[in-house]
Amino acid sequence: MQAVKLHIRDHHVTMENGILRVTLSKPDGIVIAIKYNRIDNLLEIANDESNRGYWDFVWSPPGSTGTTGTFEVIHGTKFEVVVETEEQIELSFSRTWDTSLQGKLGPLNIDKRFVMLRGSSGFYSYAIYEHLEGWPAFNLDETRIVFKLRKDKFHYMAMADNRQRYMPLPDDRLPGRAQPLDYPEAVLLVNPVEPEFKGEVDDKYQYSGDNKDVKVHGWICEEPSVGFWLIMPSNEFRTGGPSKQDLTSHVGPITLSMFVSAHYGGEDLVVKFGEGEAWKKVFGPVFVYLNSAAQGDNPFLLWEDAKQQVLEQVESWPYSFPASQDFPTSAERGNISGKLLVRDRCMSDDYMMANGAYIGLAPPGEIGSWQTEGKGYQFWTRADELGYFSINNIRTGEYNIYAWIPGFIGDFRHDELISIIPGCNIDMGTVVYEPPRDGPTIWEIGIPDRSAREFYVPDPNPKYINKLYVDHPDRFRQYGLWERYSELYPNGDLVYVVGESNYATDWFYAQVTRKKDEKTYQATTWQIKFNLDAIEPNGTYTLRLALASAAQAELQVRVNNPNENPPLFTTGLIGKDNTIARHGIHGLYRLFNVGLPNTSLVQGNNTIYLTQSNATGPFQGVMYDYIRLEGPE
Repeated sequence: MQAVKLHIRDHHVTMENGILRVTLSKPDGIVIAIKYNRIDNLLEIANDESNRGYWDFVWSPPGSTGTTGTFEVIHGTKFEVVVETEEQIELSFSRTWDTSLQGKLGPLNIDKRFVMLRGSSGFYSYAIYEHLEGWPAFNLDETRIVFKLRKDKFHYMAMADNRQRYMPLPDDRLPGRAQPLDYPEAVLLVNPVEPEFKGEVDDKYQYSGDNKDVKVHGWICEEPSVGFWLIMPSNEFRTGGPSKQDLTSHVGPITLSMFVSAHYGGEDLVVKFGEGEAWKKVFGPVFVYLNSAAQGDNPFLLWEDAKQQVLEQVESWPYSFPASQDFPTSAERGNISGKLLVRDRCMSDDYMMANGAYIGLAPPGEIGSWQTEGKGYQFWTRADELGYFSINNIRTGEYNIYAWIPGFIGDFRHDELISIIPGCNIDMGTVVYEPPRDGPTIWEIGIPDRSAREFYVPDPNPKYINKLYVDHPDRFRQYGLWERYSELYPNGDLVYVVGESNYATDWFYAQVTRKKDEKTYQATTWQIKFNLDAIEPNGTYTLRLALASAAQAELQVRVNNPNENPPLFTTGLIGKDNTIARHGIHGLYRLFNVGLPNTSLVQGNNTIYLTQSNATGPFQGVMYDYIRLEGPE
């Protein structure tokens, strides 16, 4: 097995191990070439060298609103060989910030690292970001690592067993070949280079995935047979927890790993630093894995091999090789275990197992704050069928334990702070989650799983099809589904009759606005009709509204009087997660608990009116996760 070799020249540096060769610009630290399996460069040679493989970030001044700012490809100004042995090379490309750069560059020290190991069919990259005391406030809107592959080689993309396909060319998105749709990322291919793609929609957000579900994604070249894969062995350094959605691979061909982003969350996920706030975080390492198949073998089996490689990388986490002291080894980390039970007296007299609960450690905060947390690290697992959980290799520090459990509403937070020290093995014993509950269930709509997946997702307009998602479990990823509501309900809004209607066919997946004409949209009011045999004379009924998504929405609740003003309840203006436009089925989770005075209800027939009142565009609305009416205790 060949030793790892390093070649340093005036303006670039090369690492090779007999399997692949990686060339980076010096001192910038941009990946300009990857040689593998008879291909001199897997990266797009038509691009400028600075636009092939790079780290970037978006930053904005303090007080900025929204999620956009200054885009900056990270160029190192200092090159250093950190490790050079026959077994390993680790290179550093760093830049330091000072006050002379204020307003020109984001106020961060950044150290990008690249690592090659002997016998490894790939290379690793990680970066250390630091904001020092005394430095100005700023917002970190986004950061990621990006690779742009050769469009003449890589045509087949894969990110899941049932989410892989041949992809259009980037040329197909150009004017004359594509028709712009409702936002820049989405185009209709009208004259593509390959006729098979004609009439399809291309939109990078159709290939988003939850952090917990996407550990590998990438591209396959058929001749010669080569796979290029980005493997995320851990999510500990990513923002937003396991259910955060983000981009993966898309037309370019591009593959990337997002570490911080506001996708499917909006401004709530922008990381905001105060004046003089000290902070340091390690993003990665991630693994760029290359594989190949012999002549005549099925190149699509490279996906199966990539999945196997994921298991090996996850098993090796935390890696032992990073030379930075800011990346702790397994021995420098701690472990925690315990059992989570659920107590809901209206469902069972006994404690219930938290079967399949998502449970994790995240920095101290409010209940559910892990969804928008971005400065620290998070460590998540799933409980087994009995509620037992074990979380290993946790970085030292102070944490809360958080959880959410499919089948139950709300968020769990263990109030006691957990202090992780090197080598600790903390046994939490049994902890109990008591989900919100005031009285017995009168009726319910949906499944409390933080998703609108179980509701009615319409067929797409035949003019706007992505062939991948025809007859697919993720049919919600088709473009333009929000427009189908106005077509299905042209004259009146959705009416759901408890006991007669079926939420799988009668509850539209998103409460969106109604399109009146090209420039005008109307608020929509959905009705839930139900019968009460009697009214409890004492106490209050409770309406639980669990939302899977909200985008510039105001949800108002009225009971038995559609014109009640003010409404019995309003959320106020909530949400900027843009999930409706970006083909997600969930964004940030919200739970609203609405008290209904018994005087607002009548014996016999009742109607709850749910109005989404903000209506200036097509993408405003909410997705419901679950709705429940409870009687008095």
